Amino acid sequence: MSAEAVGMHMPPVVTLADVAAMNAADPYGHRYETSPEGVLSVMPPPDVEHATIASRIFAWLIMAGWSAEQVLQVVGVRIPGPDGDGGRIPDLTVWREPPVRGVWSPVTGLLLAIEIVSPGSEAMDSVTKLREYASAGIPRYWVVDRDTAHTVTMCRLDATGRYAERARMPLAWLLRTVPAEHLD
Repeated sequence: MSAEAVGMHMPPVVTLADVAAMNAADPYGHRYETSPEGVLSVMPPPDVEHATIASRIFAWLIMAGWSAEQVLQVVGVRIPGPDGDGGRIPDLTVWREPPVRGVWSPVTGLLLAIEIVSPGSEAMDSVTKLREYASAGIPRYWVVDRDTAHTVTMCRLDATGRYAERARMPLAWLLRTVPAEHLD
């Protein structure tokens, strides 16, 4: 189907309900998100390397004592904005308590959002989502690059409401540490 054909069927304003329906209806596993400004993003399905990185971090957090209800993969997060809410789907999230059930959970209680860079998502993960997650008040944000070391850039919200880089390390090194050291 062409972009023109899809565009003919798009509503004039895409809501979070529309984005949730797109995610549910896509047979190929694309991920649909929208910014608080209403910009629709379509990401390709994760590949094996992406899934492996997510599984390794998930297992590390679970083995350290976080519950499966607190460490979630690909859960929708409502990103508030001045003109409306956006919806993002981080690759992994860590919550103080399990989030509210539903498609788009509020950021209340969200301790950490993790994005694993996919081909073509570099700017989205390192610029756009960095700004949006900081604006939403998410205390920690990690970006895992797809370089040879799978470098993890760990950011923490500072007093100005912006992320400050706290550490950068290879994923293998991170996985030999204790998660509590990075989530205090």
